[in-house]
Amino acid sequence: MKPEDLDTMKTKDRQPGLESRLDPPADHMPRYPGSGRLDGKVAIITGGDSGIGRSTAILFAREGANVGIVYLDEDGDAEDTRDLVEAEGGKALLLRGDVGQKSFCEDAVARTLAEFGRLDVVVNNAAEQHAQLNVADISEEQLFRTFRTNIGGNFFMVQAALPHLSRGASIICTTSVTAYRGQDLLIDYASTKGAIVAFVRALSSKLAGDGIRVNGVAPGPIWTPLIPASFPPDKVDGFGESAPLGRPGQPNEVAPSMLFLACEDSSYITGQVLHPNGGDLIGG
Repeated sequence: MKPEDLDTMKTKDRQPGLESRLDPPADHMPRYPGSGRLDGKVAIITGGDSGIGRSTAILFAREGANVGIVYLDEDGDAEDTRDLVEAEGGKALLLRGDVGQKSFCEDAVARTLAEFGRLDVVVNNAAEQHAQLNVADISEEQLFRTFRTNIGGNFFMVQAALPHLSRGASIICTTSVTAYRGQDLLIDYASTKGAIVAFVRALSSKLAGDGIRVNGVAPGPIWTPLIPASFPPDKVDGFGESAPLGRPGQPNEVAPSMLFLACEDSSYITGQVLHPNGGDLIGG
């Protein structure tokens, strides 16, 4: 990366980016008919307005679930996602706010329960990332903000949801390939994703006796609005080409991992992480 690219990174206008601006558009639609694997279930999905969260919301709706869609402030994207969920026969509740605020997470869970009467699946997917050339340039403000959103949001949402989850419920956390191999432009982000792996392992042990499963999904390079919102154009142009499959993944190639962990197909799986990453070998 050239030094002048740092200025480009600093002028990115928003995080986590807008789905409506993504060019080319991402592929969100499920590839197969539903089979009722989430009939009667209710899920809350953070970062559900775009990217992996949008694809997960659509797939969950196709499989019979109603969905609470948590998003920061991307109203247009969230409304589009709601329309796509409803086109699949599901109901969607839009929940606007910052998952880094404990009080918002409590309100989002309370509103989901008031709307749908139950909660069965929590997908902690919301995240932000801010590329920096040098670790010394990661400000205290950026560090704390990234940790508060990416791992704090997981804690706060689980704390709010847990009293309302019953045996058979599922908690799914989005970590990242960067938790395992690092990323030298995203040191604080990669650190939060490593923390999420530890969170999944610790929480799964804590909740196993209650019959509540906790797992993670660690995507590789997936084409979402977070990518052009984070990196300069020269990095975006070749994004994902270094993966063994030679291309970036699409959000609808990650959502099936979320569905598997949400439904009874994974009833004997907890404390694990799935790796839809285009072929990177993780953990030897």
